[in-house]
Amino acid sequence: MTSQPVRFYQVGSFAVGNRLFDKENRTVQSDPHRSNSLDSGHRACQGCGEALGARYALDAAMRATGGQLIAVNATGCLEVFSTPYPETSWRVAWLHSLFANAPAVATGVAAALKVKGMQDVRVVGQAGDGGTVDIGFGCLSGMFERNDDVLFICYDNEAYMNTGVQRSGATPPAARTATTEAVGAEPGNVFGQGKDLPRLAMAHGIDYVATATVADLHDLEAKVERAMQFHGARYLHILVPCPLGWGSAPNDTIRVARLAAESGIFPVFEAEHGEVTAVSPIRHREPVESYLSLQSRYAHLFGEHGRPDIVARIQAIADHNISTYGLLEEQAVGTGSNETSP
Repeated sequence: MTSQPVRFYQVGSFAVGNRLFDKENRTVQSDPHRSNSLDSGHRACQGCGEALGARYALDAAMRATGGQLIAVNATGCLEVFSTPYPETSWRVAWLHSLFANAPAVATGVAAALKVKGMQDVRVVGQAGDGGTVDIGFGCLSGMFERNDDVLFICYDNEAYMNTGVQRSGATPPAARTATTEAVGAEPGNVFGQGKDLPRLAMAHGIDYVATATVADLHDLEAKVERAMQFHGARYLHILVPCPLGWGSAPNDTIRVARLAAESGIFPVFEAEHGEVTAVSPIRHREPVESYLSLQSRYAHLFGEHGRPDIVARIQAIADHNISTYGLLEEQAVGTGSNETSP
């Protein structure tokens, strides 16, 4: 039995440093020499999941490429809070595109690098769910079809947060937004609408598709590094809770993201060439009520005039995800990258 010396900096926590691991197994964020791709000084809301997701993903991509990286960013919250003219919080080669065309611009950058013989420089495109699932989907589908050498990352906060919390194609059922009010027989967003973008990406047959959350740093970073091992179109969909739009406490961002995975409402998996190859199994299964009750966008489902019937319908969606992807440990056909998490 092997052992290693351990210094207990924090006990019972999910500290980003993960100092209980050997150095080679620690996260990028625990490295004092990390690139800090999205640096301090930005104007994101307190507890912003998107700011965490972007920093985690791009720092991992920078390590995987030895700093040879260009990022293309669609209009949206991430662009607005990070680059109020004439300032910027980015410490990576970074381009701002329009809301709809980040995949096309990223494709152009990759093509230009290929023509110049600079194939060691890699390209990441990134957008929120509005710029990915809705406005930019045509360009994204074209990027997938052409198999352009781009990793596209969607930071999914499940609505158009930058323009006032309007519904997007990624807004879940029953959620209250500015355009799906909590009124009527079926309050909030209707059931049966929207797009499952990871499955649509898989349907294109591209080399690599994965989902992740900001609650599991090892898993997120490992998936970015895995994606960088491929050349061609790749897609990573990261759940990034938005305290402002979701009505959750800023200090609950990681907790909410973890509950999304543990309840099964957000399945965490990897796929290659259109087939699921690994899942992150649920170790501590939670009812969807634990996840929903932390967010005021679902407040109309609870209390004296709550809607247990709608909660049950949401639970059925989570149960279906668990069954479809085999998310319970005894069901799992593969193991996700977070197998090493404490």
